[in-house]
Amino acid sequence: MSVDLADVPAELRPAAAAALAAAGVSDGHLAVELVSPERIRELNRAHRGHDRPTDVLAFPIDGSEPTRGPRELGDVVICPEHAGDLVEVAVHGVLHLCGFDHETDGGEMLALQAEVVRDICASRPGTV
Repeated sequence: MSVDLADVPAELRPAAAAALAAAGVSDGHLAVELVSPERIRELNRAHRGHDRPTDVLAFPIDGSEPTRGPRELGDVVICPEHAGDLVEVAVHGVLHLCGFDHETDGGEMLALQAEVVRDICASRPGTV
């Protein structure tokens, strides 16, 4: 099996792939969509009850249970106008799709996120 990133903007594919690898996910499909502040506010209101824009939302589909056919990991929706760093929020959203939750864990998700972002930056010349 393999990871299908065809529905991820090209500039965010390395971040999505790195987050999946760090989470131990080696198969499945995910999508990342870049949206306006109005659209992410609408989604945040409808799905989380927060009537304000945010940087990233994740909508997991399949759990970790085996399924017939390719595993559908879910969708990550990013609002560039509210995201400080697109790579970081892409990693954040993908980790949520993989079952991580910084609101309930002991800091594991955010530590892994920082490690993944640091590794991505170290592999790109000219980034800090």
